Amino acid sequence: MANAEPTPPAVLRRKQVEARTGLARSTLYKLISLGQFPAPVRLTAKAVAWTVHDIDDWIASRIAASKND
Repeated sequence: MANAEPTPPAVLRRKQVEARTGLARSTLYKLISLGQFPAPVRLTAKAVAWTVHDIDDWIASRIAASKND
């Protein structure tokens, strides 16, 4: 069996994060400033993205929190 290289984490751009979470751009950045949403990773000087893992974890935490209400 050949040694496979680890797959790099998948990333989502802002519009993909908006579609996946149902949140607007302004809400994303407000929640980031409040420490309630994962901060993006800088890809280049002008581009940022979020890891799929971070977004999926945040969504799961919101689902869990809604079940406790």
